Amino acid sequence: MTLLHTPRPQWLTFDCYGTLIQWDEGLQAVFAEILQRKNAPQIDAARLIALHDRHEHALEQTPPHRSFREVSGTALQLALAELGLRGDAEDANRLTERIGQMPPFPEVVAALQQLKARGFRLCIISNTDDGIIAGNVAQLGGTIDRVITAQQGGAYKPSRQLFDYAHTQLQVAKEDVVHICASPHLDHAAARDMGFRCVWIDRGRRSPLPDYTPDATLPTLAGVPALFDTLGW
Repeated sequence: MTLLHTPRPQWLTFDCYGTLIQWDEGLQAVFAEILQRKNAPQIDAARLIALHDRHEHALEQTPPHRSFREVSGTALQLALAELGLRGDAEDANRLTERIGQMPPFPEVVAALQQLKARGFRLCIISNTDDGIIAGNVAQLGGTIDRVITAQQGGAYKPSRQLFDYAHTQLQVAKEDVVHICASPHLDHAAARDMGFRCVWIDRGRRSPLPDYTPDATLPTLAGVPALFDTLGW
């Protein structure tokens, strides 16, 4: 697939965590804090992250729909239990508080400002709660026009329900949007199944899906304005 000879989009939609916000770095720091609090510094934070991710993704796709705060806290408790540790409310609160404080990648605000100046409207579509993501959005220089969350849509990616909800809220067809993301497992799966245009920000931390090729691939968000220059957008 390619973006050549396709229409200029009205909206650019973005995944938040890992695309705009330093997710991996933030998780590493907060899980190390939690393990230190448990007097378990011998356990690698990366191991706890992997367990947490597995439980989190399973809970997100298991009815009934629950808030991200509940999903993330329960996943943390289950992950800690696998390591022989007991989780508590303080752990869950610390995690969600830190998520909202995670900063953007260094190039993100300038790239968003350039895209905004070119007349694109910018929207985040994220697997989170409104109250959590507000702290992240506040760090993006006032560039974001809309924030659509799993809390609002009642579903988590990769379910197309959240993307269908977003397109309805933006009052656009999928042809009027280009989605920009770093997550193959969540966002590429939806792009494959729904057929919307997608730019992959490949920060070298995720493996691509075996049955999907994004329309364009860039190492950071900084390359998006130049890519759009080549397309006449």
